[in-house]
Amino acid sequence: MASVSPTSFVKEVLPPVLTSSSPPPSIFDGTTRLYVAYRCPYAHVPGLLGTTRVYCSSQAQGLQDKIKLVAIDLEDRPVWYKEKVYPENKVPSLEHNKEVKGESLDLVKYINNHFAGPSLLPDDPLKQEFAEELLAYSDSFVKAVYSSLRLKGEEVSADTSIILMHSLNVFF
Repeated sequence: MASVSPTSFVKEVLPPVLTSSSPPPSIFDGTTRLYVAYRCPYAHVPGLLGTTRVYCSSQAQGLQDKIKLVAIDLEDRPVWYKEKVYPENKVPSLEHNKEVKGESLDLVKYINNHFAGPSLLPDDPLKQEFAEELLAYSDSFVKAVYSSLRLKGEEVSADTSIILMHSLNVFF
């Protein structure tokens, strides 16, 4: 039996993290940018803390050369990000067609609908509804887990426990 050699992998070079002392990129110059934080559960990048929806969505559609990644330091956030890019001051956000949009689930749908590439959601309306429900449950689950992990010696709130249990019950 002939052996199959593994495919070669290209290590992605990630952009540096922008801080409060970093100058802003040329905002609204026609470049599509995905603003992320490497240490954010909703925007982080593979190899750092796992994978998330928005980055994976853009990669799955083959948009590596069409969407520029801009990393923001959430602990030392640039003032220009809130003032000039995204007033909600959260990541991820996507700058496209002279507009900025946020919220990871909305961005996945936006990328799916506004960029060429394989569809990220099923065409069948029932399957699409199920996929969106699954994403919504995963969203509440990730938020609950992340908030409970940030606690330092404190008890997990009853609300967080209920959300965790409800989210887990959906899958089992």
